[in-house]
This record gives sequence, structure tokens and C-alpha cells, in this order.
Amino acid sequence: MADALTRLVAAELAEPIEPRAAALAAAVAARYPGSARAVLFYGSCLRESQLDGLMLDFYLIVSDYRAAYGGGWLARANRLVPPNVFPFEADGLAAKYAVLSEADFARLAGPETDNPSVWARFAQPARLAWAADDAARDAVIAAVARAAPTLIARTLPTLSAEPSDPLGLWRAAFALTYAAELRAERKTRSGSIVDADPERYRRFTGPVLEAARALVPARQSRDAALQGWRRTQRRGKRLTLLRLAKASATFAGGIDYLAWKINRHAGTAIEIKPWQRRWPILGAITLLPRLLSGGAVR
Repeated sequence: MADALTRLVAAELAEPIEPRAAALAAAVAARYPGSARAVLFYGSCLRESQLDGLMLDFYLIVSDYRAAYGGGWLARANRLVPPNVFPFEADGLAAKYAVLSEADFARLAGPETDNPSVWARFAQPARLAWAADDAARDAVIAAVARAAPTLIARTLPTLSAEPSDPLGLWRAAFALTYAAELRAERKTRSGSIVDADPERYRRFTGPVLEAARALVPARQSRDAALQGWRRTQRRGKRLTLLRLAKASATFAGGIDYLAWKINRHAGTAIEIKPWQRRWPILGAITLLPRLLSGGAVR
């Protein structure tokens, strides 16, 4: 079944994307000659044919951080609190991209970490928008194939009974991960992820469950599993704060993007004041109550 899952992941990653999105991904990779290995396209924009006015989401996978940045504080920041996030615009489209090394991407997509930010994202649909070569493509497929089993393995022990409808299992899983990050989306967002493509999640359920059951700790009680998630959620929110602080130095206009994201997903009408742009870290902190009230997570 692991081979079946790998085939499903490979086929999904290879599905075509809007040509302008593919060109934008290639332009992101071109900023890192010699170190760019792959660019993954993910998020709600995957389902959009009209991309103008949207913010596309990419992950840039690099060989290593020193090769990507030439050393310095950016390499250290990316290694200590991954990923670094940067804005990018070209040909009338806007994007943000997160940078991870191949080694960190593989690690963060699997059970070695209880930080859900990567394995929860890539348990969802994604596309391989650009790859340097076949070896880079194979490495991405292998990493992404670890993500959904990790998510479901962390979810199964929290359930009093496995849902009869496989979609219920995925909804429960994403609800847990959404509570582990500071997010602007409303609480119903975790369910809408599944509802956007229910057949996709039904198709993945069997192979993912087969791989996930091998990862579930033996004799773990439901109470212990839920307690573990509470620890994950507390640590995840602290990590989000660190990333927000770091983004103020790597993401010009980051405070405006944060406000836009809250307004878009929580239905608010936040307007950034001049002092918040002058001191973006402090400004971001003042927005956190609105972020928290808009809904939990990722």
C-alpha cells in the first residue's frame, strides 16, 4: 500500500497548473541558481483559474541554506526557525514562498516532528510546479508521501472510534492541526478543506490508513494522545509568534499581509496604522487578539 500511496502522491503532484502560476514558480527558482531543487504550489489558489489579485503560496526546496543564501543571518534563521518566508511578484501576479532545505522538508513532513505546519499542509493537495531534475522530483514525492500518514497517525489515537465515513477522519485531523497554529480562518475552515474535494480524500484514505497504522504508538491511550495534541498546540502557537517576528525582517509589508489575511478569512475590516508599519513586530502582536478571535490555527 505504501507504493499505492506514492503513486497517488506522484500523480497528484504532476497534475497541470495554470501556466502563469508555473511561470511564477520557475521565476522563484531562478532567484536561487545552483541551490533551487523544487517549487511546490499549494493552498486555495490551486482551485482558482483567475489568479489576479490573489496571493499564491509556494514552498521553495533548496539543497541547503548556505548554498541558497551564501551564509549569513538568513541561513541561520532558516535553520533555527524554519521556514523563512519572502514575498514575490512577477508578470502581474503576487506570491509568498517559504524556503526549506531538502533535509528539513523530509524531516518536517514526517513523524520525527510534532510541528504540524508541513505535514498538515502537504496532507492536502499540492502540485510540483518546478523541479531541477528527476532526483529532486523523486525526493519531493517521497517527502510528501510521508505527510498524510503522519497526520492520520497522530489523529487515530484521539478518536473514541474510527469514523465510519472517511471524510470524518480527515475533518477531525485538520481540526486538530488548525488548533496548533495562529490562523485567521474561521473554525469551520478545517472542514471546508475536505469538502472542497471529498473524492480526493476518499481516494487517499485506504493507502494513508495502511501507512499510518504502522506509525501509531502501541498502547497509547486516548487521554495521552489528546494531552500530546494540547502540548503540540501550545508549542505551535509559540512557534507561529517566532515566525511572525522573523517575517517582519524578511517580508516587506508583512504587517499589511497579516491584516489582509485576517480580513479575508475572519470578515474583519482592519486598517493598519502608520506606527504599526514603523514597528511591524509590535504591530503584529497587537493584531494577535484579532487573529485568535477569527478562529484557531494554521
